[in-house]
Amino acid sequence: MDAQAPVVFLRCFSELTDPRRHNVRHLFTDILAIAILAVMCRSDDWEEVVLYGRANQPWLESFLELPNGIPCEDTFSRLFARINPDAFEKCFIQWTQSLASSSDGRLIAIDGKTLRHSFKHGWNKQMVHLVSAWCANNELVLGQLAVDGKSNEITAIPKLLELLNLKKAVVTIDAMGCQKEIAGQIRSQGGEYLLALKDNQKMLHEKAQSVMNDIALDQAKGLNPDQYDYHQTREEGHGRIETRSVWVTPRVQDLGEELLNQWPDLNSLMMVEDRRQDLGDPTGKVTVELRIFISSLINPLARQIGRYVRGHWGVENKLHWRLDMCFGEDESRIRKDHGAENFSRLRRIAMNKLKSDPAKLSLKSKRYKCSLDREYLIKMLQQ
Repeated sequence: MDAQAPVVFLRCFSELTDPRRHNVRHLFTDILAIAILAVMCRSDDWEEVVLYGRANQPWLESFLELPNGIPCEDTFSRLFARINPDAFEKCFIQWTQSLASSSDGRLIAIDGKTLRHSFKHGWNKQMVHLVSAWCANNELVLGQLAVDGKSNEITAIPKLLELLNLKKAVVTIDAMGCQKEIAGQIRSQGGEYLLALKDNQKMLHEKAQSVMNDIALDQAKGLNPDQYDYHQTREEGHGRIETRSVWVTPRVQDLGEELLNQWPDLNSLMMVEDRRQDLGDPTGKVTVELRIFISSLINPLARQIGRYVRGHWGVENKLHWRLDMCFGEDESRIRKDHGAENFSRLRRIAMNKLKSDPAKLSLKSKRYKCSLDREYLIKMLQQ
């Protein structure tokens, strides 16, 4: 068993600076190593991290210095509250981008998540909101940044994109991030964009919907098949029938020159219709949701667009849901300074490591196995 694996892995974070200046009794690298190992082994707060450290101290001493034993809970809390989150994120991204596939057309979904219990005071429930980049191909978290409390996702998304390698990737963002500047940044970094449209871009949304309604009508009548691509899927399960229809057209000139010139490399429009019928509803009620998208992709296939759109929403159950259900993120009460954001980053480090195991186990089970089997834990660190 290679007990040096944690040390090798920590080299990815060697550029991270210790924020402490006085009364330093514990090595920064020791504290970071214990925290990462503990979170992989089912620790969800600083008290549990300390319990893990003390229970495994003889083993930890085989590769860590631990000059004054295992740090106390307050030491972990104070240190991670002061670690520069941007510097931590840069180290995290340098590591994750070495793991993620760089194949053409890989999907990078940008989406936000609020840490529900991260507010500092009962009278001021301003919670930490994180924007994450999710690589759907590898199911890896590529990066995350906290949204400034006085701002919104529009300011955080460009900063996160700057840190990522977008070359030949397709970047999907919901309507909040449908901004000309963001679209231009994605293109300047070598990526393609697929952006959802809503009323925050009212004129563009109305024009694009009008074009797509005409396309859907042509498709229904079998007219002008050379001006669009169409694909439909039907799935039955979990007590419902879901039909998804996708229309794609290159007719961006129908938006008008003024609008078209405002958006860099706007090459295609899309409409996705989701029809859901609840089989348990005696009325046979069908709910319909229509979504409009714009993209820099040239002549994309409707089948592929359907995959991209579905892949984007996969971030909800493949990232956010797992963080809540397997890591207890929504229930976390870590609140001090940068503590909530940095502990969230520890969860994402653990999640990326555990996802490297192809075994058909849940993340929760993999964390449990790490806590029981050191050889398995070392194997995960070496992946």
